[in-house]
Amino acid sequence: MVKLVIMRHGESEANRDNIFTGWTDVPLTQKGIEQAHAAGKVLAATKLEFADVHTSMLYRAIKTAHIVMAECHQLYLPEHKSWRLNERHYGALRGQNKDEVKQSVGEAQVKLWRRSFKTVPPLLKQVDEDPKYSKWGAIEPRGESLEMAYNRLIPYWQDEIAPRLLDKQNQLVVAHGSTLRALIKYLDGIADADIDQVEVPNGKLILYEFSDKLKVINKQFLDENTKKVD
Repeated sequence: MVKLVIMRHGESEANRDNIFTGWTDVPLTQKGIEQAHAAGKVLAATKLEFADVHTSMLYRAIKTAHIVMAECHQLYLPEHKSWRLNERHYGALRGQNKDEVKQSVGEAQVKLWRRSFKTVPPLLKQVDEDPKYSKWGAIEPRGESLEMAYNRLIPYWQDEIAPRLLDKQNQLVVAHGSTLRALIKYLDGIADADIDQVEVPNGKLILYEFSDKLKVINKQFLDENTKKVD
């Protein structure tokens, strides 16, 4: 059985401060660094070996991936970064405190922006061209629903991750809450109306095991009680 492990980055300063972040780069907190080290130790205990690691182009995911790879003694892995794995873009909400936005527009509206599949947040009036994206053919969006993030993520799965899994090469993905929710929706066949129930905690490892035709045959969280994974 070929295996995929997915992980949300460790706690960032924006997570700690309850700030909408999206494509904004923010560092990990000390707690986030510790979560990454802990996840790496858990992964080391499983004895899983990977062929590649995939991350977004955002610091918090890249830093987490490096810590995890070092802890499981696989820092040598080929590393693939893509804007398609970036967090969902929160548009004009980015940089705002979530509780303050709730007070302004109501909890129900914020829940729709954060958890629903199709609701688009307030859009930025304009975005500045960022060479770190434009050189790879990407344009920073003015804002995204989870559906929009899903639609940019799935081609990366189809082109870069799935073919490696079909070639029996274990893969590690370190990304973000929304893009991993989108990937879980795809892999688990979750309905649009039910995706609001899916949560991906910071620093936790989720293992998928697939058949030769990439049918999911097992899914589990990995933790300090997990033994070697065959």
